[in-house]
Amino acid sequence: MSPKKQNRAGRIIGVVLRYLVATISLSIVFYILFALLFSTPEERRLQRENALYEQRYAQMRQREALVSDVVDGLLEKDDEIYHTLFETPAPELDPMTAVDLIADSDSLSDSFYENRSAVKSDNLMRMADRVDDTFREIFDLLVDRDTLPPLSLPLKGMSYVQTGASIGGKHNPIYKVEMQHEGLDLVAPQGEAVYAAAPGIVSSIHRSQRGLGRVVEIDHQNGYVTRYALLGEVQVNKGQKVRYGQQIGNIGESGMFAPHLHYEVLLNGEILDPVNHLFASVTPEDYARMLYMAASTLQSMD
Repeated sequence: MSPKKQNRAGRIIGVVLRYLVATISLSIVFYILFALLFSTPEERRLQRENALYEQRYAQMRQREALVSDVVDGLLEKDDEIYHTLFETPAPELDPMTAVDLIADSDSLSDSFYENRSAVKSDNLMRMADRVDDTFREIFDLLVDRDTLPPLSLPLKGMSYVQTGASIGGKHNPIYKVEMQHEGLDLVAPQGEAVYAAAPGIVSSIHRSQRGLGRVVEIDHQNGYVTRYALLGEVQVNKGQKVRYGQQIGNIGESGMFAPHLHYEVLLNGEILDPVNHLFASVTPEDYARMLYMAASTLQSMD
């Protein structure tokens, strides 16, 4: 091919390339302008939704701040009430999901978290084993219904927040020393009705101006005995047969501390933890909270 023809072909290719570049550039410009000035129905719908979400997000943030303030106020009030009753801060309600706050967490090694995870796992496994053992014992008792323990609350409509200290070494509010506590404190207003946790026979009624005051003891005829202390009025007599859920008295006025019921469960004379016999009357969630409240409350009310 001659040089003249080559030059002519080069000019043609250059013109074509410039035309393509210009065409593509104009297409992009027109597309951008069209996109900016005109919207498809789908785009307009999405824009309206985004505007609505932005408006609702601002409203939700305001509500969140309001709810947060209310919750903080309730927690502060609950802590104040709990401190007044038990002279200790209120425990966390959900210990299984509580997070430990550590100031310098970035400097902790992986082994630290591994060890903490192992400890928590061991604790959970031990708790699961105790639950399995308890249910196995219950199923064994179900074979003979005459050996069933008292499994109901002595108070009706009770919330888990009314649960106080259970058995064990607890700080006594009167003597200000640690003493053995042999029952479960259930906080309730003066005059609140108290009910028999299971059918049985009233084996004794003790009346005193000191200690646990008026006490009703019910023998359930299967080795189990329940005691209801710090009562006001007593509505049963010694030797009387009572049915499950029958009112036996009401909460009295405690000169020592706040009005409450001191509740005990015994098996063949051995003191049991009453909180382990209340699961049949509450939801699993409330029962878990009652267990934790009873274990973490370090001061008794009597």
